[in-house]
This record gives sequence, structure tokens and C-alpha cells, in this order.
Amino acid sequence: MTHEFVFEDTVRIYDTDAQDIAHYASYYRFFTNTIEKYMKDKAGIPYPNVSDELWFVMVETHAVYRRPVRLGDELTVIISPQVVSKKVIRFDLKILVKGTVTTEGYVTQVAINPKVWKSVEIPEDILKRIVEV
Repeated sequence: MTHEFVFEDTVRIYDTDAQDIAHYASYYRFFTNTIEKYMKDKAGIPYPNVSDELWFVMVETHAVYRRPVRLGDELTVIISPQVVSKKVIRFDLKILVKGTVTTEGYVTQVAINPKVWKSVEIPEDILKRIVEV
């Protein structure tokens, strides 16, 4: 079952170029802020460093820009966490302005043990908290 959660954000001056249009890198800030809020506020998991032996690291990101967002736009960001494997989670994201989808994308993260910098299985209780909130 797929769960979606909604968060709000605002396009700030540092997100934009000289034309007041959000720069492509800003979308990853919107994505990352939403993932961080989701993990902390909804799943109740410290993020990205869960513990001394479990971190989440980004391994892939993707975004499709359908319409620009501009300085001052109030963003609705929808996040849907997916379990790809016991070591990998993917956050599907959509950004909307006034109900219109402006951007769609995803962030894929792998669980690692930072002491050896190798992937590890995500503990079952944490997986459940991520996808079954």
C-alpha cells in the first residue's frame, strides 16, 4: 500500500535566479526538506543519521520540471515512501503550486554502516515506520 503525505514549503530568494525562477538545484532542497520532515515528524526517525551504525545516503535523484516555480510561490510537496529492497528506500515526490503539478521526481537512498561505509539491511521496525505511518 502506498501512503502519501503532504508538506508545505515556500520558494525563497536564495532558490531563484535573476528572473525570480527557482534554479534546478533548489528542487532538491524542496525534496530533501520534505524527506527530512517526513522522517522526523511522521516516521519518528532521526535523519539522515539514524544511529552510529545506520545512515541513509543518497544514491540517485531524478526530477522532471513541468512548470517553473517562482519567488514567493507556496509549494505543496507530496511524498510517497517506497521500499525497493531491505537496503534501499525511494521517496517519490511531487511539487504543486495552487493544485497544478510543477515537478515530479524521486530520491533513492541506501542504508549504510558509516563505520565501514557498506550497505546494510534496514531494521524491520524502521522499515515499517517509514512506509506504514
